Amino acid sequence: MSSTQPHPAAATGTVVDPTSDDPFLWLEDVEGERALDWVRERNSKALERLATPREREIERAALEVLDDDAKIPYVSLAGGLLYNFWRDAAHPRGIWRRTTPESYRTASPGWEVLLDLDALNETEGEDWVWHGASVLRPTCDRALVTLSHGGSDADVTRELDLTTLAFVPETDGGFVRPEAKGGVGWIDRDTTFVYTDLGPGTTTPSGYPRTVRRWRRGTPLAEAELVYEGAADDLYISAYHDRTPGFERDLVSRAVTFYESETYVLEEDGTTTLVPVPRSADVDVHREWVVVRLRDAWETAGATYPAGALVAVRLDDLLAGDATPTVLFEPTERASLDSATWTRECLVLTILEDVRNRVEVLVPPADGATGWERGPLPGAPTTATLSVGAVDRDESDDLWVVGTDFLTPATLHVVDAAGRTAPEVLRSAPSAFDASGLAFEQRFATSDDGTRVPYFVVRSKDAAAGEPAPTLLYGYGGFEVSLTADYSGVLGRSWLERGGTYVLANIRGGGEYGPAWHQAALRENRHRAFEDFAAVARDLVTTGVTTPERLGCKGGSNGGLLTGAMLTMYPELFGAIVIQVPLLDMRRYTKLLAGASWAAEYGDPDNPEQWDYLRTFSPYHLVRHGATYPPVLLTTSTRDDRVHPGHARKMTALLEQVGADVTYVENIEGGHGGAADNAQAAHMSALAYEFLWQQLG
Repeated sequence: MSSTQPHPAAATGTVVDPTSDDPFLWLEDVEGERALDWVRERNSKALERLATPREREIERAALEVLDDDAKIPYVSLAGGLLYNFWRDAAHPRGIWRRTTPESYRTASPGWEVLLDLDALNETEGEDWVWHGASVLRPTCDRALVTLSHGGSDADVTRELDLTTLAFVPETDGGFVRPEAKGGVGWIDRDTTFVYTDLGPGTTTPSGYPRTVRRWRRGTPLAEAELVYEGAADDLYISAYHDRTPGFERDLVSRAVTFYESETYVLEEDGTTTLVPVPRSADVDVHREWVVVRLRDAWETAGATYPAGALVAVRLDDLLAGDATPTVLFEPTERASLDSATWTRECLVLTILEDVRNRVEVLVPPADGATGWERGPLPGAPTTATLSVGAVDRDESDDLWVVGTDFLTPATLHVVDAAGRTAPEVLRSAPSAFDASGLAFEQRFATSDDGTRVPYFVVRSKDAAAGEPAPTLLYGYGGFEVSLTADYSGVLGRSWLERGGTYVLANIRGGGEYGPAWHQAALRENRHRAFEDFAAVARDLVTTGVTTPERLGCKGGSNGGLLTGAMLTMYPELFGAIVIQVPLLDMRRYTKLLAGASWAAEYGDPDNPEQWDYLRTFSPYHLVRHGATYPPVLLTTSTRDDRVHPGHARKMTALLEQVGADVTYVENIEGGHGGAADNAQAAHMSALAYEFLWQQLG
């Protein structure tokens, strides 16, 4: 099928004409009374349908998993203390706390609570949701705390005194950033970089910051010194201070599009020096080194370095125009680079081989020497999925390493990348469900163009001898995101323990096989991601795992576009579809909230040539009179200021108009994550699983 030809489902009889007025445009008025009345009516109907005794049991079990006091408290290190943000039944919105490494190793660590969000909300009459904190180093007596109303992307920053545990008032020189998309980062105790909305001309078309300023304590934010201004059509401008001892520097990041950026060294005289690498590459500066992760081939110094490679060069040599990069990783047909993590003296590569991780440690040469030493990470876990993070990349070679898979609860290790000390298991998560009768395997489906598409199947060990099972197929397929074998107690309790089969599809558009796997489904080739997902669905039926009547799919955000495409382009393959916080109206998506930032992924609908292919996978414009659709559940959040809730609202109204079986739930809070606390997350999850059990079970 030509990439610019409509899918057969887009032939005749579509309801919404993209050249005329949108009949449901009024539902884009996020907090309009008419729109909210519409939302409340559908929420009420959804609860009538889904609030069953089984749903309440699923919700109770899910909340028990999310609130479990035995789950791992993941930590970060600053000033010799370990910091953690924690939610449980007693702290729904959460507490930020710290402890010593010695105490953390005990069964019941002694925590010092630094900020209690539930108490803060009660005192201030607010709905704050945690967005993170940055501790001032090396003194560690102040922190920049970021909070969001209801979970929206827009947030505020407030300075917290970690001695008095009180916010520093703006009148006393405290750093206070009003609500906007952006951030604040420490330079020193009295100076920060700030990038935020300061009025007309200071934000990009996507609503992100266009300028970065040096903000000195006691200076009004509006008077902060401008250090860099991006172009009017850039995506995001930010800056950060590299505090590595002996290598202190300031760096400016200019994101031109989602996949193009520039990094500048901010000189003492206020000028900027471009780090000369391809715009499509990702750059990480550490000590004297720059490592460059290539999305496209790079021709330099008389050589060509392939897309997907990781190369290294000394920063001074690169800025002087006298650099020959060293290849540290080169992709293969089966292997791609998952991540590259610096410790003080080592570079740690996490590699995906057919969607399973392995880890290598590289040691750079000393001054005047050549060649990087390479070897496996000593004592790395052997689970399918490994997550690696530096404990303190400036001071230590220690790593946090988390090992897990679909049936193995996470275990947190601390591992010395240099191999000087033995690996140590710090914490292990409890089993959230009985996995003794379950197994998982990897399979491959063949897509329409012959591409082998990997997917994982998690099910009963005895499933092959039984009847086709209710099966949930999950995917994403966009933005270079790799889906791996991760443990989910909520999935286990809600689906696997109850006899369901779970399938994870690694379709094109993701990052599982490097940039080429992602780029194969960009823009005019988006249909490849949908064809891959449909191929997995067909393979599950062909191999007897399930039947179309017992097969459901679920996806959110870009995955909501995926499942919206399944609904409108492949309805015959599924017995039920769950579409969460979705992107569905590809005609207007660039005009809604952060949508303009994704044009590099999907295309620009205002460009006639690009709209010609966008219309072939715009679910909102593929709904037809007379078509037979499986039952569908759409969910979103009023507070989602990334993907506009109008996408889900309008699609629901349109499906109602053509007589489809559609259920709609809109959570008031939650932002793009769909939930602001564990109780909301458990509730929204339980509604989705109950819907699937009703249709597939």
